Amino acid sequence: MKTLVIHPTDASTDFLKPIYANVTDATIMNSGIGKGQVAQAITEHDRIIMLGHGSPFGLFSIGQFFGKNGYVIDFTMVPLLESKECISIWCNADQFMNKYKLNGFYSGMFISEVGEAHYCGLPGTPQETVTTSNDYFAQLLGEVINEPLSVIYEHVKENYGLLTEDNPVALYNHNRLYLAE
Repeated sequence: MKTLVIHPTDASTDFLKPIYANVTDATIMNSGIGKGQVAQAITEHDRIIMLGHGSPFGLFSIGQFFGKNGYVIDFTMVPLLESKECISIWCNADQFMNKYKLNGFYSGMFISEVGEAHYCGLPGTPQETVTTSNDYFAQLLGEVINEPLSVIYEHVKENYGLLTEDNPVALYNHNRLYLAE
């Protein structure tokens, strides 16, 4: 399986790098290209891993990919993604994935920063709690990233769930992980 990783360069999402550190035969796109090149790469790969900050409208480019609307993945990419296995980890990726009926493992609102914890009803959350959640999630997903989507989902849900008793950020995120095949 040929895997494409789209992860715009952004220090605040560096914790996601372990997710694709062990991907077999990966093409990694972080910056410096246009959406046309991203679109071409999507057509040439079987699994598309999309990571970073985003919204219900797609994955933000964070100024790393050339384009006009601030997104590297948006509605214009949907026809290319329809036949792919997608792994979409960004805030509110569920709304994007569900709207366009895409297959994959994906997150809903995902707390990855203290400010997001406050916004999501967890005021006073220390950085250590967020960091623990971030690092454990990325580690778990990275452990099974080359597996079928159902294995990925089960492994992450089961093991990330172990952290939820003591970590309210992990509990919040855990309740917003989805699989559509």
